[in-house]
Formats: sequence, C-alpha cells, structure tokens
Amino acid sequence: MKTQSTLLLVILFALIVAVFAIVNVDPVRVNYILGQAEWPLVLVIMASVLMGGVITWLVSLFRTIGLKRQNNVLIHQIEKLKEELHDLKLERRENHSVDQVKRMAPDGK
Repeated sequence: MKTQSTLLLVILFALIVAVFAIVNVDPVRVNYILGQAEWPLVLVIMASVLMGGVITWLVSLFRTIGLKRQNNVLIHQIEKLKEELHDLKLERRENHSVDQVKRMAPDGK
C-alpha cells in the first residue's frame, strides 16, 4: 500500500511539473560562472527538477549505506551477547549441579 501511494504521489508531482513547464516556454537568460545563455524555461525547469531528484537520491543512498553499516554492527553485537548469554547459562548449570552434589553428601560437608 505504501509503494502504491508513493507511486501515485510521484506521478502526480511529475504531471504538475510537466504542466507547469509546458505553460512556461518563454526563453530565459541563464547565468553560468563563465558566461550566460538563453534557454527555454521548460528546459530550465526540467533540468532543475532532475538535479533535485538526483541530489535527493544521492543523499538517501548515503543515508541507507550508513544505516546498513549500523545495522551490521548491531547484529554483530546481538550475536556476541547471545554467545555470552549462552556461556553464562552453561556456567550457571555447572555451578548449580555442583551445589546439588554438595548438598546430597551424606556427611553434610
């Protein structure tokens, strides 16, 4: 359901941008660092939207990579704690069985 609603929102956004871009077809002056040029506003709008999408994708990609690394560290910690818990349970069983043997001695020592 989440992916369907996301897809619908993306399509709606794309339609809004497309209509906005088509309505604005006048040439505009674009200033670069080394010069300037006249471009149709529709291309400037589409290029801006594309650059925004690429930047957003890159930021989310880096965030996802960081979260995966953190997840791997936490999984490793969980495994380590599970091993430690298992060792402690074994140690407790061994100590408990030794105490049982001492209590059952007939001379009480």
